[in-house]
Amino acid sequence: MITGIHHVNLLVPEGTLDDAFAFYGETLGLQSTPVPQLQRGTIAWFNIGEASGQQIHIAFGQNDPKASRHPCFRIGSLEELQTLQKRIWDHHMRGGSSAPMAADQPGEQNSGAKGVEYPSRFFARDYAGNRLEFTL
Repeated sequence: MITGIHHVNLLVPEGTLDDAFAFYGETLGLQSTPVPQLQRGTIAWFNIGEASGQQIHIAFGQNDPKASRHPCFRIGSLEELQTLQKRIWDHHMRGGSSAPMAADQPGEQNSGAKGVEYPSRFFARDYAGNRLEFTL
């Protein structure tokens, strides 16, 4: 029986692990964790929370930058959701190799489907085109 998600694997262009550490580690605040020795330099793993057992894995590959598939990250409070959205938006506006390709602007409507089922959420696309959703 399925009891949760162990990890989600996202693709980034070869040679951009430093950008993954900047975006997923610094901007999103995920904690990097060691990878198997034989795979160092080719993948990165990030823990979601301190004890959830859930991770984001980053591997080299190509994305369709318009794909709708995405992981959705649960955020603990509305204040934390808004703080993270501002941090992602600021990184998007600042630019740079690890900057998100797109991000919903704080205070504006999100780019996802509309409805009462989605009261508080936003979307971004990381520097490699992976679509990411953030919600309560």
